[in-house]
Amino acid sequence: MVLKGPDTTSEKEQTKRFIRKNQDPYLIISRIKLWPSRKGILHGVRSVKREGNVMAVITHCSRKARVKCSKNGRLARWLRNKWYEKVCPYCRVPGWKLQKYSQTSFIKEKKYD
Repeated sequence: MVLKGPDTTSEKEQTKRFIRKNQDPYLIISRIKLWPSRKGILHGVRSVKREGNVMAVITHCSRKARVKCSKNGRLARWLRNKWYEKVCPYCRVPGWKLQKYSQTSFIKEKKYD
């Protein structure tokens, strides 16, 4: 009879999450609830609303921003490449959310014949 300790396989086997690569930034932000500002600060998103080709983002630190929805723009590139300099101290983004974001893979959509 072998006694087992706490399950450590979840730490070793990190589950990958997949999001389509060329997806609209509005859909990505509404799904992961994170937004990198132009200064490189990663904010937690409270709400996001779409207004035509522009979206209004309200963060947990009560910062309001209007961002252009472009699949090839700065926001989309930074989200796909997971670029940010630091996390906003006022938004208090939890560690599990940052870990989940770092494990997310952006994949190209498969085309079937």
